[in-house]
Amino acid sequence: MRNLVAHKSCFLVLLLLLLLLFTSQFSSATKKTLNRDQPCKRFVLYFHDILFGGNDVANATSAAVANETGLGNFKFGKLFVFDDPMTKDKNYPSPAVARAQGFYFYDMKSDYNAWFAYTLVFNSTKLKGTLNIMGADIMAAQTRDLSIVGGTGDFFMARGIATFMTDTFQGAKYFRVKMDIKLYECY
Repeated sequence: MRNLVAHKSCFLVLLLLLLLLFTSQFSSATKKTLNRDQPCKRFVLYFHDILFGGNDVANATSAAVANETGLGNFKFGKLFVFDDPMTKDKNYPSPAVARAQGFYFYDMKSDYNAWFAYTLVFNSTKLKGTLNIMGADIMAAQTRDLSIVGGTGDFFMARGIATFMTDTFQGAKYFRVKMDIKLYECY
């Protein structure tokens, strides 16, 4: 009788080990590997920002909502909100394919650096949904990568990188940023 119980116990332990081995192999086989050189979706958009100057309500797409703190000479603490058009080319009058809606603030006392958090809102016949983007914009760098941390609609649960490249800068009044959007997780 003891021998039968011992065999059953060994059989159950062996069965459990095989089950664990099978599930670990199955989960590792379905795990995605990401390739930096081959995003699942890639496109370029241009971000146009026109800062409100006090009398240009019709054209302004952003406004300062908190002044700088006076700590340093680099606008530290100044906060802006924006609702900027996103176009497929450099021309501001081109049809907007999305809107960038969010905020940025200057967060470094010793140099110009901003931190962005915004949503790209797509509402066209071609694309619907959102992409959520956030991260540091180190302005002195030629290219800057911000994280794409999620999305909805056609971009459900998307993750990736938005590479910023300043295309033009006209003082505090207007800037245009080329955004190379690379999604590495697409569902």
